[in-house]
Amino acid sequence: MRLVQTLLPGVVLLQPDAAQDARGSFVRLSCVTTLAANGIAFAPVQTSLSRSSRCGTLRGLHFQVAPSAETKIVHCIAGAVFDVALDLRPESPTFRRAFSTELTAANGRGLLVPRGCAHGLLTLTDDAAVLYQIDRDYDQASARGVRWNDPAFAIPWPSQPAVMSDRDAAWPDFVP
Repeated sequence: MRLVQTLLPGVVLLQPDAAQDARGSFVRLSCVTTLAANGIAFAPVQTSLSRSSRCGTLRGLHFQVAPSAETKIVHCIAGAVFDVALDLRPESPTFRRAFSTELTAANGRGLLVPRGCAHGLLTLTDDAAVLYQIDRDYDQASARGVRWNDPAFAIPWPSQPAVMSDRDAAWPDFVP
């Protein structure tokens, strides 16, 4: 696994180094030791899975506020998603900027989304599945979100969502 820094501080693309032989392949999706050697403290306490049956399903943009702010690693394990990390840290030089990448079962990439960043995705295929490793328990009282198409962020989504939750559609305009 190779770590690739993005334009957003702390948002890291995880590039797989697959071992392949006649049986197929084996890939490390994350490694606490490798992350720590690169200055990233991450100890997952929760593993979650989202499944989306339809292409164009939007999930996000979600985050948790302190004291339950979370860091997560996200991998697409079936299909493909357009994945977004949005910097909501007011002290950050990239405040209100987004990083996006395509995560697919085939490319094996993952994205580390640190505390203070929102996360969202749009499925690019039917039957997409996304695996989350999260370093905090879910805390409904700390759960927040921002609207996927808020002009304050100008995220270049590849298409309009076909499916989203009422909650995700109703997030208000961002106010710093």
